[in-house]
Amino acid sequence: MADSFPRVMWLLNHAAARKFEIAMLKKLGFSEIFLPKSFPQEISFRSASVDYSEDANLTIPAEDLAILNAADWYREPGRDTWEVANKHFDVLFFILSDLLFIRSVAKHFRGAAILRGYGLLRGASYTEFLKCSGPPTLESLGRRFWFGAAYPHLAEIESPWFRQREVYLPAGLDDCAAQAEWSGENPTVFIVCPDVSGNDVYGDLYREYKEQLKGFRYVVGGAQSLASSDPNLLGWVSEERHRRNMREFRVMFYNNTEPNHVHYHPFEAIRAGMPLVFLGGGMLDRLGGAGLPGRCKSVKEARAKLGQILAGDGKLTDDIRASQIQLLDTLDPRKHEPVWRRGVARILSELKASRVRPVRSSRNPRIAVVVPRAYRGGTLRSAKLLAQALWTGSRQSGEDADVVFVYPQAATQALRDDERRDKWDAGLPSTIARRTLEWRELDSAAALRAMRYAGHSDWVPSSAHYLTPDDGVKQLHDCDLWIFVSDRLSAPVLPIRPYALAVYDYLQRYVNIFSTGTDAPFLAAARAAERVLVTTHFTEQDALTYAGVSREKVVRVPMLAPEFGRLERRSMETDRPYLLWTTNLAPHKNHYKAISALREYYASLDGQLDCRVSGVDTGKLFKSDRAHLKFLAAIVADSEILSKRLQVLGELPDNLYRRQLANAAFLWHPGRIDNGTFSVVEAAHMGVPSLSSKYPAMEEIDAQFGLNLTWMDADDPSEMGRQLKWMEEHARSARDWLPAEADLTQHGLDQVSHQYWRALRECL
Repeated sequence: MADSFPRVMWLLNHAAARKFEIAMLKKLGFSEIFLPKSFPQEISFRSASVDYSEDANLTIPAEDLAILNAADWYREPGRDTWEVANKHFDVLFFILSDLLFIRSVAKHFRGAAILRGYGLLRGASYTEFLKCSGPPTLESLGRRFWFGAAYPHLAEIESPWFRQREVYLPAGLDDCAAQAEWSGENPTVFIVCPDVSGNDVYGDLYREYKEQLKGFRYVVGGAQSLASSDPNLLGWVSEERHRRNMREFRVMFYNNTEPNHVHYHPFEAIRAGMPLVFLGGGMLDRLGGAGLPGRCKSVKEARAKLGQILAGDGKLTDDIRASQIQLLDTLDPRKHEPVWRRGVARILSELKASRVRPVRSSRNPRIAVVVPRAYRGGTLRSAKLLAQALWTGSRQSGEDADVVFVYPQAATQALRDDERRDKWDAGLPSTIARRTLEWRELDSAAALRAMRYAGHSDWVPSSAHYLTPDDGVKQLHDCDLWIFVSDRLSAPVLPIRPYALAVYDYLQRYVNIFSTGTDAPFLAAARAAERVLVTTHFTEQDALTYAGVSREKVVRVPMLAPEFGRLERRSMETDRPYLLWTTNLAPHKNHYKAISALREYYASLDGQLDCRVSGVDTGKLFKSDRAHLKFLAAIVADSEILSKRLQVLGELPDNLYRRQLANAAFLWHPGRIDNGTFSVVEAAHMGVPSLSSKYPAMEEIDAQFGLNLTWMDADDPSEMGRQLKWMEEHARSARDWLPAEADLTQHGLDQVSHQYWRALRECL
């Protein structure tokens, strides 16, 4: 804590609360108070009257203030912004907004965090609301978290932990002096209902008002986010105009019967001298309105009193005006100052105590990069590159992180007997630790116990089953973040640790690889993740529109491609020249049309290049009984030339694959749609051109790396065959179109790793 009185961040977007609470904080000695200048779009229409003159009192550097003002303090300010805030501010007042922001506070703010509670609608509680946020929860703040209740009864319905962290900071008005300027000359009912078209709650409330006030003349105050043809809506008006409305309109009607929430405008009306007619049963009863003449037991009674006042009943009007002043007593700042002073002193005392012996981590943050299934080929290679990128990127940023690479144990056992395959962790530098895992499934009761033991006392299960990783060490609990390289998770992951996903495509949207609805757990995994990393615009849009991941969670990062050093090409005349077809057994690899194109190339176009086939499981290409593959063997067997010219190499170790690639005339990629193949980048590193199907992800790879790919139509075998012949004849000249090695290294791991680190460090 600074030697001077602490600075305050006040993140509440409420005009009446702002005036009272900022004035109160200044009375208590807080001379420097930060109010954000940025608001989410959906509430920015209400911020027109915000006074930002507080900035003039701040002594923090202008460049830091600019960072703070540019941040989104209602969703995710970002780790770097929090670092600036932590340099200058000790106390944070905030409200329930987006759950992403709640988790951001829990992860990043190191001062006293005060959740300002003004009460929620009937049946709702802050405890239940925050259960949806997932770890890290506000409990992780320990003694630095406070539930700043604006009314003394609000904590009664909350959890024991919330009640323990309650500090009563009563709501108030900056000026509670009753005014004598009301005239009521305009015989109109005044109600306040903002954003009736943009907010469902207020929309429903306005419909209630219209039904209750049918036949009366009324107007509606409150800012509106959307234009409306309703002549009764006044929209946003200046503060002076709002005060004039309070003086001129005849009566205010307030129909809120919520037991835990009340608005400020009834009190503003009372302060102005306007008679208030209200329905009983709500917060106004608790605050002293139970016996007032303006209180009504029913809408029928309220309509009768409104009618009398509009008709000029002076006695009823005077009785209501004289008696309702007592409600202002509950918001009087003079009475609340001692309460605030005691509450703030308690907050600052515990903050100071929590900082006497700051707990500092004795180790680097540790990140687990997890391949959840026994993937090989491009997915496994991408996972290894991701692990290296995080290790490198953290060090480039001066924030050294340890990285653990985790792979399924059953898959590693199967690989031991296959000498032709690389070991699952081949090529990883020694700086990255290795582990294997098995998945354990917990029922909801076991999951609840595990989360309770981990300190998440408010977490409740929402699924019958949960997955948890067992690495034979500490179930990965010693890692601060889990990153799954795929969304193929059959059940929700128990959120003992935050996790992110690297999702390379949503093939199921375009290729029938799952039965209807079976991808629901995969989509749910993405929506629950801290971050979803994608590498193309194409997959980014699918994550948003198909998977339904929120915009704030989806981060597009550069593609990571292996850097193969160029090998010396052998003379094409010393061996039968060939093209290299890299594939696997997945349906989107377009095998039938690819074989048809090869048949066209050899039989009709006198193709001279052999075709060598390599990739995961390709040894079974002509032996599989899968629906999309089972006819291939017959097609090849019926064609003497295909049988002669096709050679299946199977999955090759990297060194053999590189040799095959380096001596190919060109690489062939006839797949239909996916996140693209990095084989074309590997080929370019080897000085080998590529012929590829044209689809969005491949176009993005071509553009990022400047590959000058030659294209073909994956749905037209005849055109594919013609393009194969064209590449046969122009492969040598096509090599001249490839980017220089120096250009390719500009996209190398060292150059882009920092972007991966910045995307995921926010989750720590």
